[in-house]
Amino acid sequence: MLDRAVSELSKPRRRLPNQRWQIYPQKPEFAQNLAVLTNLSPIISQLLINRGMETPEQAQAFLNPESLVLPSPLEDFPDLAISLELLQNAIASQTKIAICGDYDADGMTSTALLLRSLRTLGAQVDYAIPSRMHEGYGINKRIVEEFHSEGVGLILTVDNGISAFEPVARARELGLAVIITDHHDIPQKLPPANAILNPKLIAESSPYRGVAGVGVAYILAVSLAQQLGETKGLIQPMLALFTLGTIADLAPLTGVNRRWVKRGLQHLPKSNLAGVRALIQVGGVQVRGEEAEEAGRDEEKLQSQIQNPKSKIQNPKSLKPEDIGFRLGPRINAIGRISNPQTVIELLTTDDMGVALELAKQCEQTNTSRQLMCEQIEQEAIAYVETEFVASLQQDRVLVVVQPNWHHGVIGIVASRLVERYGVPVFIGTYEDEEHIRGSARGIPEFHVFEALEYCHDLLGKFGGHKAAGGFSLPAENLQMLRSRLIEFANQCLEPQHLKPLLKIDAEVNLNHINQQLYQQLNALHPCGMDNPDPIFWTPNVQVVEQKIVGKGHIKLTIAQTVDNQQYKIKAIAWRWGDYFQLPPRVDVAYKLRENYFNGNTTIELELIGVRLPIQPQQFFASPPIPSNTTFEYNQRHYTCGFYKNGIEAELRIKNSEGKVLAMQPGHIIGLLGTNRQNAKKVDISQPQYDNIIQAALQALSVLSAEL
Repeated sequence: MLDRAVSELSKPRRRLPNQRWQIYPQKPEFAQNLAVLTNLSPIISQLLINRGMETPEQAQAFLNPESLVLPSPLEDFPDLAISLELLQNAIASQTKIAICGDYDADGMTSTALLLRSLRTLGAQVDYAIPSRMHEGYGINKRIVEEFHSEGVGLILTVDNGISAFEPVARARELGLAVIITDHHDIPQKLPPANAILNPKLIAESSPYRGVAGVGVAYILAVSLAQQLGETKGLIQPMLALFTLGTIADLAPLTGVNRRWVKRGLQHLPKSNLAGVRALIQVGGVQVRGEEAEEAGRDEEKLQSQIQNPKSKIQNPKSLKPEDIGFRLGPRINAIGRISNPQTVIELLTTDDMGVALELAKQCEQTNTSRQLMCEQIEQEAIAYVETEFVASLQQDRVLVVVQPNWHHGVIGIVASRLVERYGVPVFIGTYEDEEHIRGSARGIPEFHVFEALEYCHDLLGKFGGHKAAGGFSLPAENLQMLRSRLIEFANQCLEPQHLKPLLKIDAEVNLNHINQQLYQQLNALHPCGMDNPDPIFWTPNVQVVEQKIVGKGHIKLTIAQTVDNQQYKIKAIAWRWGDYFQLPPRVDVAYKLRENYFNGNTTIELELIGVRLPIQPQQFFASPPIPSNTTFEYNQRHYTCGFYKNGIEAELRIKNSEGKVLAMQPGHIIGLLGTNRQNAKKVDISQPQYDNIIQAALQALSVLSAEL
């Protein structure tokens, strides 16, 4: 009966993650052919296809990045030759060199990398990092004046400087040479530096195009060491710092980043850098198993139980990016966010293990404080948004949240969490004083943060960033105008369907196929990260057998699926999903695969990143419903819909005013769309344009069911 068909929908809905699922088109024949040619499994071939590999040659270059023939950086970076000449002359004449760094992980690892290498090469070099709290990002006139008074002859910026026209112009007025090394987006007017090294200024086809600030510093340092014939003992320490900074900055793991990070991850566990060893030791001391969960450990420690145990991080053959992303990176970044970056610079440049351990412990303590601060600000921000803005989000398409007394160092993290929660770009700020606001921005795939800031340039003080993130300052009196201007920009580039976090899913997998063999096959894709994401799989219509809250708002659960009359169960964890507890009894799940180590046993578990109500929940069709229909409106268009019998199966049909019908059956992600079955085309109904209208139809039928 109809009421049975939609009985689940007629109940009050629990809140679920606000997501749109995009499932890659599956190409089984192409994947099978690629599998034969590359000696891989078809599922790995499909994952490669999803990542843009179209030929066996492309697949082999991706799987074996060491086979790439790299052009000389001197060919791709026009200003590299003059940069090397300036540095060589400064070293030869013992001219003072000063590095101006940044207070994030990329900037601090870049600063440490150039300090270590230049000192080793005989340079007289020191550094400065602007105050996050009092000065904000990038080189400024105060630093320039200070360098000049100290007798500096050459300024070297790292991870900043591309937008610093006035400070660089002042340095040139004072007779200082300036080399800018940066990777942020190019402003309309370049600073008058002697040389600029920025991958955004080189050909898009270059393998160096995606390097972060630390990548530019690495290229400069290695090139200088090679020219001076002094590479012995230098490359591996620089590679370790490059790997830390690249992953922590979420740089794309493609091109040379993939090649060098893969090398670096193998080298890191046996690094001779005292600071790296101390970070691994402090970050790797973890409690494992159920005891840690019940004790309510923080998210990063809980994640380590699934991703890498203490025993594995102490002496592994190779680390994985998540070891840096969840353990080492946050401990470095926390210092730059709420403490003194000098701590990290000293940590990464000292050769004294005792000093390194003390500094690493400071990083650990600061990171704990940072976590508590983030949680508090996040809760305050959510309460403010729910009260003031949530009703207008669909119209505004952007969130501008500014409050006093928030710590500027952590609001960027909170911005990312608000993007995850609300699915819109977020500009978050706090008052420096009554007259000035400083903030951070985070975007969604269809929104360019730096272009949005440029659109508002006349309302802002300093600003910078790239497509996904940025920073800005403004007079407090401009706040309402900024909000209006950002809403105007967002409405130009965003459609309503964009306002849900996008989840790109690689392939459907049944639970009976999840095992160690599949997990080991995925190693071929590592290292995974930006532009080469961890594979995401999905399984439809699973049963949530058990679920409970663990730690600080994580859901630990067991899910089950029946395949060929046999039930398969697997454990899963959903980080920071306490708001969605309890999950419905039947859901589609999207997830990554993780290893869990407990009591000497290794098992594969799921890290849930997506969940939704089944598009065609099979239980809705347990007994074929009677033909019955209703009308509904979606995006200002009228439709009819109903459940109908088609042979032995029941199907849902949705018809528009032009007579076109979308028909789907339980357990299928392919539906039919057309005016009749003979001319209907097959469509993937998991795609947002179909998924949204199906959910609207099911909701309308649930109302009808309640009325009958």
